Amino acid sequence: MITKSLKEKNSDFIGALSSGVCLIHCIVTPFIFLAQTSAATHGTNVPIWWSAIDVLFIIISFFAVYWSAKNSSKPLVVRALWISWVLLCAGILNEKFEILHLPEISIYIPAIALIILHLYNKKYCQCKDENCCASTS
Repeated sequence: MITKSLKEKNSDFIGALSSGVCLIHCIVTPFIFLAQTSAATHGTNVPIWWSAIDVLFIIISFFAVYWSAKNSSKPLVVRALWISWVLLCAGILNEKFEILHLPEISIYIPAIALIILHLYNKKYCQCKDENCCASTS
């Protein structure tokens, strides 16, 4: 079982890693469908497990942003983390339900922003004492 302090200390690393793997997943997906299409002559059936990975990334990302936001000393970084997460979540949900036709970059930008923000937060925005983060909330 992961302790609370371990989660909070590593939330930025987990968030950056999750966002990075999500970005790779988004970049690789078209190539997988291209290979699948050339191998089969009918349709492009998406494996259910491949599609479910998106939801897993959003869930992991949510908790990483939540824990990082609780431990950040900079309110602007906290807002930017949440805005990036909401945009990533909206982009993925939009892609799943095909609400609007948006370019693929609409998912790449918030994923890259989350990676950068988590790394920045890890390096420059960590609370040194317990009262630090309580006063910025």
